[in-house]
Amino acid sequence: MDVTLVTDEVDAALSIIRSAASGEMPTARQWSALFESQGYNHLKEREASMGRAFTDSSFAQFLTSDSVAARLPAIARVVPELERIDVTSAARMALAYLPVGTPIRARLYLEIKPHTNSFVFTGRDSVPSIFIYVKTDETAAQLNNTLAHELHHIGTNAACRNAPSADSTHTTPAERMLLEYLTAFGEGRAMLAAAGGPDVHPHATDADSIRARWDRDVAHAPADIADLSGFITDVIAGRIATADSVQRRGNSYFGVQGAWYTVGWLMASTVEREAGRDALIRTLCSPVAFLSQYNDAARRLNSMEHTTLPLWPAPLIDTLSRITDIQRR
Repeated sequence: MDVTLVTDEVDAALSIIRSAASGEMPTARQWSALFESQGYNHLKEREASMGRAFTDSSFAQFLTSDSVAARLPAIARVVPELERIDVTSAARMALAYLPVGTPIRARLYLEIKPHTNSFVFTGRDSVPSIFIYVKTDETAAQLNNTLAHELHHIGTNAACRNAPSADSTHTTPAERMLLEYLTAFGEGRAMLAAAGGPDVHPHATDADSIRARWDRDVAHAPADIADLSGFITDVIAGRIATADSVQRRGNSYFGVQGAWYTVGWLMASTVEREAGRDALIRTLCSPVAFLSQYNDAARRLNSMEHTTLPLWPAPLIDTLSRITDIQRR
């Protein structure tokens, strides 16, 4: 486990904001500290990879703007709190849902920046990096949850690096893209890992409104599984015939926290409750096996506890299993 907190960008940016807010001109040394920081240069690399405009001058204009100056008291209050975050604790939560011996190597950058998103990016140095936008209303518990979620993704990538890939000689481009998108149920696994277990609400650290939205979306899982089953069937039958079409449909299930999250969490939490965490971890790198494992667990719980957990169509899983068996040969 090698997770490093890097604060050079946020420290340099905060120094500049303080100067600008007090009516002083930031010095050349202050600007050099920002533009030479790891956090700034990796952010610049990421924005360039996305084809987004990003210049030193526009970033300087952002930091010295009146709107940012107005946020200075809140930023100055929250940055020291975030810099004391226990990165190791979040990494341990992620590791608890990964195969034994999985390496987690990552850098965590705290960022003051124009866009309010947080994300994972791996640049030229090949080290996965988590960029956390400094939210002035975010608690340490919420940040820990976000970190555990993203570190689980990083650990999954490391654990599944040698997993079989789709065989281009036996699958169509659309089918290969579909199999790739089925790994997006990992969003639900990451929600479970970040919560710490199936009996902890995935949004326990968030506002009541966010928890209520999640509960409503999870309750929609039967319809979501039916919709996803139709999507998968259409790809296999050739009705969705191109990789681009699969990508467009697959992206529609992300949303704020769409079906990849909610259905993925329902499946993962059901398997852990019924079969245990070790069983859940065994299907980490095999999304089709995960669907079958969930069906088995859901059937047993429906029988023993008289629940009504939705199921994936058995013929659909059989067909997906045949496709993945072919690609392993």
